[in-house]
Amino acid sequence: MKEERMTFKVFDDEGKEVECEVLFTFESNETGKNYMVYTDNSEDEEGNTKVYASIYDPEDKEMKLQPIETDKEWEIVETILKEIQSEIEKGNEQE
Repeated sequence: MKEERMTFKVFDDEGKEVECEVLFTFESNETGKNYMVYTDNSEDEEGNTKVYASIYDPEDKEMKLQPIETDKEWEIVETILKEIQSEIEKGNEQE
């Protein structure tokens, strides 16, 4: 079964078009906002895939991403990422 990837394109600081892949989205009950976690599949110095997060409105057809501006919102995103990473690691251990 083929998995459908959701992608979108953005322009980097140099005006170059970059394709990004949506990893997951979620709504926070705490903030009432929707968040998108995505990657451009580039890697950092340690070889880890770079991951980004933004606020988005699922009703907006143009899907304009807004920056996350508060520490509290970043804590929420980081908590979700840690939970997902933990689930992945548990799944790998069971195989």
